[in-house]
Amino acid sequence: MTARLVLADAPTAQDALTFARRAARAGDEGVRLQAAGGVLAMSTAALAPRGLLDRTPTVIGMRVVAADPELQCDLVVSELSETDDAAALGLPETALAPAWAGIAPPRAGWEPVGTIAAATLASRAQWGIAAVAERVPTDAGEDVVRAIRGDVWGAPDEALLGLPLGVAFAAFSLGFIGGEEDARVTSSGRWTRVTLHRGHILTRGPAATGLTPVRRTGSSL
Repeated sequence: MTARLVLADAPTAQDALTFARRAARAGDEGVRLQAAGGVLAMSTAALAPRGLLDRTPTVIGMRVVAADPELQCDLVVSELSETDDAAALGLPETALAPAWAGIAPPRAGWEPVGTIAAATLASRAQWGIAAVAERVPTDAGEDVVRAIRGDVWGAPDEALLGLPLGVAFAAFSLGFIGGEEDARVTSSGRWTRVTLHRGHILTRGPAATGLTPVRRTGSSL
């Protein structure tokens, strides 16, 4: 019998299925399912680097829905499917282990940074999509496409408070932008979170580079 993901009700199951399908179109590294206490957190890497020289930023989209109180899980799957139970979704036989799923954003310590209008996120996403399409040559290989995408989506954008343009791409492609609202922007350490009514976008900033100052140790003579 196929393993099932039991949600709170049929509309919630359709919500989760829609998110999984959008995640499959936005990226190719699956959806992480973390459930406990009647809550299911679904997350996906709309953008993630592959290798040290890849400029693609880490941008994760997250949507939280109600689940069966007895559901407990933490796995990454390539897809979800409908079942004969409208409140349950089918799981594939095997799970995935993408690198991005091993990166855990902090659970606390988030401080307010500012706000970004949803309309700004939408317009910047559309600009980026057009920019990628314009720069990708005909019959380009996967490595070339990834390099161009990383260059476009990894660039900091002043309209997005200096966040990478890929934040707008994730919010747009995952269906988080709907109606007029101001997304709340908070940060904790290297992580920044953009919160909309329909979900969260999380991005991790670059690691510190360079040498630290030399400190004298031991007793002085």
